[in-house]
Amino acid sequence: MSLSQAFREKSFDDLPGWDKDDHLAAFAAFRRSAFHVLAKPYRSGGLGVDFNAFTEAYAAARTVSPTDRREARAFFERHFIPAHIAAESGGAGLVTGFYEPVVDASPVRTERFTVPLLSRPADLVDIGDGNRPVGMDPYLAFGRATPDGPVEYFDRGEIERGALVKGLAGKGLEIAWLADKVDAFFIHVQGSARLTMTDGRLCRVTYAAKSGQRFTGPGKILSELDEISLEAVTMQSVRAWFKAHPQRIDEILWRNRSYIFFREISASEAAAADDPELGPIAAAKVPLTPGRSVAVDRLLHTFGTPFYIDGPSLAAFDNKPFRRLMIAQDTGSAITGQARGDLFTGTGDAAGEIAGVVRNPADFYALIPRRLVPGAGR
Repeated sequence: MSLSQAFREKSFDDLPGWDKDDHLAAFAAFRRSAFHVLAKPYRSGGLGVDFNAFTEAYAAARTVSPTDRREARAFFERHFIPAHIAAESGGAGLVTGFYEPVVDASPVRTERFTVPLLSRPADLVDIGDGNRPVGMDPYLAFGRATPDGPVEYFDRGEIERGALVKGLAGKGLEIAWLADKVDAFFIHVQGSARLTMTDGRLCRVTYAAKSGQRFTGPGKILSELDEISLEAVTMQSVRAWFKAHPQRIDEILWRNRSYIFFREISASEAAAADDPELGPIAAAKVPLTPGRSVAVDRLLHTFGTPFYIDGPSLAAFDNKPFRRLMIAQDTGSAITGQARGDLFTGTGDAAGEIAGVVRNPADFYALIPRRLVPGAGR
C-alpha cells in the first residue's frame, strides 16, 4: 500500500503552536490505542497509512512513561513526520464536535418513559461485496435478512411508525426507555450515552450497529426549509426549534432515515473506562479522551493516527485558538472526507454546550510514521 499523494510533508516547525501544546495529554490517549492493538490490530485506511508502520511507535509507547510535555513532544517528533492534508476541494478541512450525553432513563416502559433505545436485532445483517444483492445501494453496509435474501433494513420512520410491531417487538431489544424523543435522537447522533436509571443504576450504552441508510442532519433539513439559517445551525438552535414546534418533531426526524442500535458496555469495558474523566469506548475500542480523541473517516484514515489540528477560529474549548494534537479513535456516518474531524468534548451538559457550537474550518496535519516517509530517517 503506497502513501497517498494527498499528504504534503512538513516539518514540526511548520505546525502553528506545536511547541505550546500539551503533548503529554495526547500521549496518554495514544498509549491506550498502543495497548489495545496487542489484542486486535486496526485496519489500514485507504490513504495508505499502513497500520504495521506504527509497530515501533506503539511498542515504545507501551514501555515509556513521559513525565512532562517536553518528553511527550520528543516522543512524537522521534517517531513521526507531519504531513498536511487538505480537503478534497483543496481548501481547509472542517471540524465539528460530539460528546457523551447524560440522560434519565427507565429499565421498563412507563407513562413518562416511552421512547426506547434498542439493541441490535437478530435480522440485521452486515452487507458486503460477498452478499450484496444486485441493485442494492452500494452505500448500505447493513440489511435485513429474509428467506429470499437480504433487503434494505427498515428506516427510522418505519421503525418508529410500526416496524417494531412487524418484527422487532417482543424480542427484548429495549435496553432502556427515555422520556424525550429529541434526547433519544441526539443520543443516536452522538453514538453513546450515560443513562441515569430510575432503579439507581448507571447504564452506559454505545453504538452497536445501524439500519444502514445515509445520515441527514436535522440542521441541514431545517436550513433547507428556511426554518434556521445554515450559519445559525447548532445543536442548541435545533433543540430550541424542536421545543417550539413539538408537533413537527417526527416530520423532521423521519427525514433522517438512519437509525442507530446500541449495546450496554460490558463489565470489562466498564472497568477499562472507570476513570470518570474518560468517555465511552468507541470505534477504536478504547475510551475516548476529552479534547484529545477525534473521529475521522475510517475508510480513509487508520485509527491511532495522531492528527495535529489547527482551527484558529475555534475557541470553544478554552477561549483561545484551537491548536491541538488529537488521536484518531472514532468514526461516524457524517464524518466523510480526508480533512474532516469530529472532536470529542467530554461527558455531560457542559461538554454538550461546547460540542453543539463547533463547526469550524481547520487545517489537518497527520503524523505519519517515519518508515512511510522516504528519506525521513531517524
